[in-house]
Amino acid sequence: MQKTICKVVYDTETATLVKKVTVGNFGDSTGYEESLYQTPKGNYFVYVNGGEDSPYTKEDIMRISKDKAKAWLEEHN
Repeated sequence: MQKTICKVVYDTETATLVKKVTVGNFGDSTGYEESLYQTPKGNYFVYVNGGEDSPYTKEDIMRISKDKAKAWLEEHN
């Protein structure tokens, strides 16, 4: 997936996956995934996707700061 935020392109195909977290099982309407990525320029973003009853009912990319990326990793370890 690719999304432009404030004239910066965030792309799951060209960024490095740092960590992926899956909640629930495939096909679970409340299940979802969050994946932390780092771009080649050092920016961070979280790719999210989930079922129809999850917090992420559609695919999206959300940019986050380096500090928030560190906090996200600590929370998910």
